[in-house]
Amino acid sequence: MQIEKYKLQELNQEAADQHTGRFNTLAEGVKNVEDVLQKLQAFQIAIPSWALGTGGTRFGRFSGGGEPRTLEEKIEDVGLLHALNRSSGAISLHIPWDIPENPSAIKALAAQHGLRFDAVNSNTFQDQKDQPHSYKFGSLQHTDKAVRQQAIDHNIEVIKQGVELGSDSLTVWLSDGSSFPGQLNFRKAFQRTLESLKEIYAALPDDWKMFVEYKAFEPNFYSMTVGDWGQSFTYANKLGPKAYTLVDLGHHLPNANIEQIVSLLLMEGKLGGFHFNDSKYGDDDLTVGSINPYQLFLIFNELVEGMDQRGMNHATDLGWMIDASHNIKDPLEDLLQSVEAIKIAYAQALLVDTAALEAARESNDVVMAQEVLQAAYRTDVRPLVAEARLRVGGALHPLQVYRSLSVRKNLVKERGEKTVATGL
Repeated sequence: MQIEKYKLQELNQEAADQHTGRFNTLAEGVKNVEDVLQKLQAFQIAIPSWALGTGGTRFGRFSGGGEPRTLEEKIEDVGLLHALNRSSGAISLHIPWDIPENPSAIKALAAQHGLRFDAVNSNTFQDQKDQPHSYKFGSLQHTDKAVRQQAIDHNIEVIKQGVELGSDSLTVWLSDGSSFPGQLNFRKAFQRTLESLKEIYAALPDDWKMFVEYKAFEPNFYSMTVGDWGQSFTYANKLGPKAYTLVDLGHHLPNANIEQIVSLLLMEGKLGGFHFNDSKYGDDDLTVGSINPYQLFLIFNELVEGMDQRGMNHATDLGWMIDASHNIKDPLEDLLQSVEAIKIAYAQALLVDTAALEAARESNDVVMAQEVLQAAYRTDVRPLVAEARLRVGGALHPLQVYRSLSVRKNLVKERGEKTVATGL
């Protein structure tokens, strides 16, 4: 299914008068409003191929109708999202779930939808069909050199697939670790993992980046070999200038100060990118901003300040991606909500009076520092986000358009009610 431009324009026109009034009122109080709008227009959030189907839990999977059955259909679904919000201009693939039979044709199809390929992701946390060695006791950390070599070879193959598609980065997430005391020699596991990562790093093209993702727990519960940002940062430093830490917002213990983490990683030049989601308990992978939108804003405030201090391009110098597993929502509706929440938090951060905030900090005026931050956070920036979207051909209200055009119903009609997307 494709969104007809004339239909999108008709629906935008119906909402134009109300939007114009709200936007003009807000714009009067925003300094450098055109600069803010340009940054919002440029900011893109990659969509992972595995988020396009109804995700699973440890207890079951409740598949929805019209799920994408092939890589081509996944690209078409991201194209639908991008047509509506003009902020989902990239797709991130997971190998081997998404190995293209014809990379040139897949690359051309993505281009037709205005999409590029974001980071490619390796998978050594599952055993694949006909795989000679099991990852039950780890992959890059495994005591058996043959298992480690299998995992290394897989990552190098993922790089080759990414080169064919025009990607420029590899994300490595390891489920390696231990579930019981005494199971693992921590130092040996760290060293084996480092040596394995070095071989993968050596295979990176000169203009590529490696993102080392960390997670505090799960699937191993006593130790994770890359369990926190400090371990990931250590690996990245030891590997070299093309290696960076990747932050997944759900990969932390409760109450972790993620905004402080990103600030320090930016200061050290080792923050590579983000996987956005939200959580109540751990790695819940809930809709972005559904649980703690204020924390999301605080994180963006540190991101904007840190990137500006280093002269970085907000849109291109870090990797931005949603990483969620949808269970009870229509996945495309969930992704529309998540992208909107990210753009809102980013817009709010752009409105922070940084000079006033820094003055309050330097004078230890705690009350005023809070007032400055919350003044930006409590600003309803949705008209700004909508105006930026409208100027580049998107929908004023993407979710409303999605529903009014019965997109899911049409996808079910095209693909069937019992389709199951590959991946999680």
